[in-house]
Amino acid sequence: MTATLPERPAPAAAPPPTPPPAKRKTRRTPLTWYRGGGLANLLFVLPMVFVFFFFSWSPIVQSVVMSLQKTNLLVSEWVGLDNYIAVLTDPQLGRAVVNTVYFALLALLLGFPLPLFVAVLMSEVRRGKGLYSALAYLPVVIPPVVAVLLWKFFYSADPSGVFNTVLSWFGIPPQPWISSAVQAMPSLVLEATWAAAGGSIIIYLAALLSVPPELYDAAEVDGAGIWRKVWHVTLPQLRGILFIMLILQVIATAQVFLEPFLFTGGGPAGATKTILLYIYDKAFRNSLGGDYGEATAVSVLLAIVLAILSWLYFTLTNRWSTS
Repeated sequence: MTATLPERPAPAAAPPPTPPPAKRKTRRTPLTWYRGGGLANLLFVLPMVFVFFFFSWSPIVQSVVMSLQKTNLLVSEWVGLDNYIAVLTDPQLGRAVVNTVYFALLALLLGFPLPLFVAVLMSEVRRGKGLYSALAYLPVVIPPVVAVLLWKFFYSADPSGVFNTVLSWFGIPPQPWISSAVQAMPSLVLEATWAAAGGSIIIYLAALLSVPPELYDAAEVDGAGIWRKVWHVTLPQLRGILFIMLILQVIATAQVFLEPFLFTGGGPAGATKTILLYIYDKAFRNSLGGDYGEATAVSVLLAIVLAILSWLYFTLTNRWSTS
């Protein structure tokens, strides 16, 4: 005969945890703001806000006001939108816009992919990477005016010019370079790309360090070569920085001034006259001062176009850079 053990009662279920009491929202009043140190924080931030407004927003407001006046900084007359109508109907502005767009397109075709290409090659180098980085950044260290004047000497149209001498080694006849209306703009883009590529290369090299090496190892296991790794690993990982660098280059090329001003002065035959050079001529075309109102009106229009372009660009690329 076997004894039957009594059934043990099931343990009682633990009571559910008591939720923490809801915090009462403190009503914000001027007195609580003062007791919380709000006045001290405001007094601490106020000088920086004043400096930022004075040097950043105050010139913008003054520019908008000046664009509605006919002024040479000595005598001002309120003319409303006449300055905008005058510059928008000026055929020289249309020519300057076309030249600026042409410069921007050439700079994007040459100056945007080249730094990325060089950065990828330098990232594959095992020895002397620091030396190559210093050599790539060296053009940025050279003062821009000195660089332009140096290249202007190289672009001499004489057969004994530096670039024409190099071309003669390969049996190519001398080229007019910046003396030609056809070759002037590509020549300016070539120098501008050389001068600015170093900064982009350093940024891309820093961004390449953030790419996980495991992705490259997996690509090598799958038999991918260097170009397939760049296309399927590097570029997708650098989408964010590529989008930022692209819009920065578009804004910079839309405001190009130094190269056309020092190389050609807008010539030959107005082939290199850009928007900023058009603004400069409007403002300083004679010793007594030009029409600053019309020059400022063009500046305001350029700022509005670039702001709209930047907003559209970030709106369209926001989903691509995060997906």
